[in-house]
Amino acid sequence: MFATKRDFLATLFTATAVVMTVSPCAVAQNASALGTVKSVDGKTMTVATDKGATVTVTLGDTTKVVQLAPGSTDLKTAQPATASDITAGDRVLASGPGDASAITAVRVVLMKSGDIAQRNAATQADWARRGSGGLVNAVNGGSISIKQGQKVVEITTTPKTIFRRYAADSVKFEDTKPGTLSDIRPGDQLRVRGEKNEDGTAIAADEIVSGAFRNLAGTVTSVDAASGKIVLKDLASKKNVTVMVTSNSDFRALPPQMAAMLAARARGAANGAAGANGGGAPGGAPQGGGVSGGGAPQGMGRPAGGGEGAVAGSGGMGPGGAGGGRGFGGPGGGGPRGDLASMLSRLPTGELATVKNGDALMIVGTGAANADTVTAVTMLSGVEPILAAPNGASSMNLAPWSMGGGAGGDAQ
Repeated sequence: MFATKRDFLATLFTATAVVMTVSPCAVAQNASALGTVKSVDGKTMTVATDKGATVTVTLGDTTKVVQLAPGSTDLKTAQPATASDITAGDRVLASGPGDASAITAVRVVLMKSGDIAQRNAATQADWARRGSGGLVNAVNGGSISIKQGQKVVEITTTPKTIFRRYAADSVKFEDTKPGTLSDIRPGDQLRVRGEKNEDGTAIAADEIVSGAFRNLAGTVTSVDAASGKIVLKDLASKKNVTVMVTSNSDFRALPPQMAAMLAARARGAANGAAGANGGGAPGGAPQGGGVSGGGAPQGMGRPAGGGEGAVAGSGGMGPGGAGGGRGFGGPGGGGPRGDLASMLSRLPTGELATVKNGDALMIVGTGAANADTVTAVTMLSGVEPILAAPNGASSMNLAPWSMGGGAGGDAQ
């Protein structure tokens, strides 16, 4: 899921890592700013930090500026640079005496925006080529099984596998945190990048991005476009769920011809399964659905946007995701049969003002499994034919990979 604002770079600088390289007596007096350069005026630059603050950074004659290549996690590989090399759009980590609003920089670690863009493009292409995703079915030791519609994919992990986890209250990739295998639970949405076997049923994972999201499919009982609130009767639980639609929600409209095609696929899969079991096909009733080497900080990059099937974030030094511009996970492209996420970014954008009572929607949102209110991550309209097909909703894989920062990268 995961478009333009997600950085697929793996090196995320942390201010802590740089501060660790400063003498103990200076640590208490130092401040740091990690973020994107908004403007440069002589020896002064304005930095929009990843925490949402704006910091004025003064560069003195003794300020040490070094340039680190995207993907590097070792300051020993940094090259000497000068203050004149810093331009708007670059990523920087500045540290020195100061406070939350102003810093006199002793050192600036620089990543050039052009280098970031080049690295992002390569990483996004790799997600498109080697990415996949689905719903977590089970976690057994170092292995994870996911479902893509009716297909089961087995994922193997190693100590080198990178794990990232989406926040419970955010659909933006830049809000993800380093994760572990133990964070992943059945029912989670998962995106994986790695080497696949010939039929895509087994993947050796290089990187995994996961999150706990809720899948809904049902009909609208009320809508308030002004407040961004929809009440949906969920087909699976038979309960009304309030869905909050925000500026970060990725709303797409499924064209009638495509909806009919996907519904036919769902019916065919159901008929095939029934035939294999010796039973008849059911009718068309709706179904429910750290620091390395020389102490280089990690985390100076945020996911970038780009491939299909990801979630989007804001540009910086990190990975990318699905098309759209608001990503939520690593890109994946050319998904499996029935994988709505793989085609989501190519669909026309939906308008909340056009939604009316009785419309059918498929939604992925944040929120506890039994919560009465969720926040929409991905929302798809025009799905009436799919929901009317036997097991239509459950056979389609609508993952939120087009919403927030992109997944991926080489964050170690």
